[in-house]
Amino acid sequence: MRKILLYITILTTGLIFIGRLFYLQVVDTSLAIRSQDNAIKVVYDYPQRGYIYDRNGELMVSNQPSYDVMVIPRNLKPFDTTEFCQILNLEREDLEKKLDKARIYSPMLPSVVIPQLTKSEYAILQEKMRKYEGFYIQKRSLRDYQVDHSANVLGYIAEVNPSIVSKNPYYISGDLIGRAGVEETYEELLRGVKGVKYIQKDRFNRDIGPYKEGIYDTLPEKGKDIALTLDAALQDYGTKLMKNKRGGIVALEPETGEILALITAPTYDPAKLVGRKRSPNFTELYYDTIARPLYDRGLLAQYPPGSPFKTLNALIGLQEGVVDTQDSFSCNHGYSYGRGRKLGCHAHNSPLSMVPGIAQSCNAYFANVYRRIIEKYPTPQQGMDAWNAHLKSFGLGQYMGNDLSTGQPGKIPDSDYYNQIYDYPTYKWYATATISNAIGQGEVLMTPIQLANMAATISNKGWYYTPHILKEIEGDPIKEDKFTKKNYTSIEAKHFEPVIEGMHEVYKSGTASTLRIPGVEIAGKTGTAENFAKVDGIRVQLTDHSIFVAFAPVENPKIAIAVFVENGYWGSRYAGRMASLMIEKYLKGTITRTDMESWILSHSLEDEYAKPLSGEPFRINQ
Repeated sequence: MRKILLYITILTTGLIFIGRLFYLQVVDTSLAIRSQDNAIKVVYDYPQRGYIYDRNGELMVSNQPSYDVMVIPRNLKPFDTTEFCQILNLEREDLEKKLDKARIYSPMLPSVVIPQLTKSEYAILQEKMRKYEGFYIQKRSLRDYQVDHSANVLGYIAEVNPSIVSKNPYYISGDLIGRAGVEETYEELLRGVKGVKYIQKDRFNRDIGPYKEGIYDTLPEKGKDIALTLDAALQDYGTKLMKNKRGGIVALEPETGEILALITAPTYDPAKLVGRKRSPNFTELYYDTIARPLYDRGLLAQYPPGSPFKTLNALIGLQEGVVDTQDSFSCNHGYSYGRGRKLGCHAHNSPLSMVPGIAQSCNAYFANVYRRIIEKYPTPQQGMDAWNAHLKSFGLGQYMGNDLSTGQPGKIPDSDYYNQIYDYPTYKWYATATISNAIGQGEVLMTPIQLANMAATISNKGWYYTPHILKEIEGDPIKEDKFTKKNYTSIEAKHFEPVIEGMHEVYKSGTASTLRIPGVEIAGKTGTAENFAKVDGIRVQLTDHSIFVAFAPVENPKIAIAVFVENGYWGSRYAGRMASLMIEKYLKGTITRTDMESWILSHSLEDEYAKPLSGEPFRINQ
């Protein structure tokens, strides 16, 4: 029995050894890979990123050469750290931290030690690289901005973080990736494809030539050049108009949905986020929580739309059949709606029908229209949901599906929202409880790009293309369905005529009559929105926002625009002037209303923005 047990033990042990040897030599190739790793150095050849042009072929972003100092920790040999740090203007402690970080990432893979050397640093270090075994210089390309505007649109490139490296095998530590704007959205187009070279090393760790005569080597593929829908000249002009103001300007081409201008203010020169000063510059921008230059107000800021929203209530009223163009309503400096409450209004003729109601921006007129919409249905809940559905057909209250890297959906309330606010059915609510929605205040919120798209949709009499920033890839126009397919609203085309006529009258005889541009017929709508903020924990009413939407020419419009200026007093004061100037700049290329231009360029709102800190009083309804 003992002999049998011994034989079984020997046989079992032998089978285990044979199985283990088979696994190590045939199944598990990790040791072979490690051996190969020790004998082969992988060097990446980084491609140039694709160039970025505007719609007219003007170059906005190109490339410039850059050199990174790389290290493979396991190949390091003792070196003169003092000299090395002097050449690179680097503190010894910082160098040690970078080397420790590289070892943690991988002792066998390259990591960036010093990114983006200057030409003089590169020239000095290149001559002495033989003294620093384990280090080498990796050539890359950095962005070279040909414009000093559009940072919010273009975005920037920065080093990948560990999370990206772990999720995407294309990237390794030290690689650069697009962040924000077009650089992020179209990263895969712009980045190109890295080339790879496999270098054989001898037992002394010296390079002895290409591995297997270079049969596995690949060449880099340059990133694709793209053309944006932006008009760089219009973008530059709008940026100048917004100097010393806060807000956003968005201009669209109605017949295509192409974004002609996308401006946020305040902004910054995109060149600030290039080179070795990128990190401190970004930190400075990031921690500016007052001006918030990294915050794209054109896409992210959700504001009460104010009086431009009245045009949508007019369209819904016509579609629902609760009002026609001849119905008139009286206005006694506002609209009274029970228990002494009143929706105020400025002085104008009374009564008014739809076209003059739009031209004079009468609050009483639109309060009556709004009540008729909600009260058409058996319950306020049904009326509210019908109203909500019409507005959502304009792309409001939801993400628009554009190709921009960020955005907000805005807010269009529905019956569920008000049921929660008023604790329905314990307490009932009626149309008058939501009457502020009639004039674009209340709970309605829109972004500037949604306001611009609203104007474009009205100019098209009920349809729009999803706004987008990409026009061409390597000279070929984009063909994505969501950017080339019309989106139709729930409003019949015939109902847009009186609303467009009313918006045209805004310029001819209404609230923007002083903003006319010679030779250009414009339809527009002024807006003033109440502005509240918390100051020292107390809700305070600040100076009103200035809003304006427009499109031109009235017949066959080429541009639709929305301008939102924070604390800008009233619609025609800042936003209206800017919109008219932007329209003239785009359609005519020159400015004839130099009086308006001079006024805008010479006026600043910085004092208004300082008032929450200075304690000075705000201008409210004066």
